[in-house]
Amino acid sequence: MKVLVTGAGGMVGSHMVELLYNRGDDVVGTYYKPTTDINEIPKEIIMRECDVRYYQNVERIITEFMPDQIYHLAAQSYPTVSWFQPQATIETNVIGTVNVYEAVKAARKINWNYDPMVVVACSSAEYGETLNQLCEGNDDGNVYVKETAELQPLHPYGVSKAAQDLLSFQYFMNDRIRCIRARIFNSTGTRKVNDVTSDFTYRAVEAEKTGVYELRVGNLETRRAIMDQRDLVNGLLLLGEKGNPGDVYNISSQHIYMMSDIVSMIEEEIGHKFKIKVDPELLRPTDEKIIVGDVTKIKRDTGWFQQIPMKQTIADMLEYWRNK
Repeated sequence: MKVLVTGAGGMVGSHMVELLYNRGDDVVGTYYKPTTDINEIPKEIIMRECDVRYYQNVERIITEFMPDQIYHLAAQSYPTVSWFQPQATIETNVIGTVNVYEAVKAARKINWNYDPMVVVACSSAEYGETLNQLCEGNDDGNVYVKETAELQPLHPYGVSKAAQDLLSFQYFMNDRIRCIRARIFNSTGTRKVNDVTSDFTYRAVEAEKTGVYELRVGNLETRRAIMDQRDLVNGLLLLGEKGNPGDVYNISSQHIYMMSDIVSMIEEEIGHKFKIKVDPELLRPTDEKIIVGDVTKIKRDTGWFQQIPMKQTIADMLEYWRNK
């Protein structure tokens, strides 16, 4: 199998190229301003610098490599950044997606029989205001979102992901380019930065080194559905193999964790209790409802299920930071 992974400089993409390489696939990864240390990726894996905003870059790689599968993960992936960099967010996420599909069309001029599967990393952020509406009147706190929910994104990042989603559908319908739209919910793991689990595990390793076991936190009663990046990567690969072309799938954890539970798991793993320090700046005026993607569809079509327990995720993230 010849596989192209755009955005291989990110958490998910970097792990995906390693997995593909280790299972014997012919893999090429692209990166541009990576959010991880790509020196951690084995040197045997081909990595090409590619700014997906520029068509010629994308066309050159796809027409030369002619991958059987394309996992399009390259993106400006932070909602907060999208507020003050809306142009760059739209250019990277929307124009970058157009460039991938147009490059596939260009490759077909070389080989009319070229028929790759394109899996596009979309986002639960596409649902936006719909999630708030679903939460209204829901007293049990858990909201399970089906793929049929209306797309009402609330920030430029969410809009860009909805555009990726709809563009993929358009290219499938009009150009018969086989594709999967994967709406991804919360995930974490080694190489992740700027989320609660990565922040807590990083601070825990700092505490081990300094001997000062104090942890700055927000609301530890907050509950979130979080999945390990290995389960996410596995879901994406299964969709590339077994997903229904042109269709859309949620990939979401079905396990919900309280932030205090995350802290307890870290304490158990390092063998030391923290002095908890609540930082008012980390507290929100109101807490979000728990948003969980309904994964009936991906389970039915691919057999995917979560395999990695949070305790394992935390142990691996702690070890990663220690080695880092």
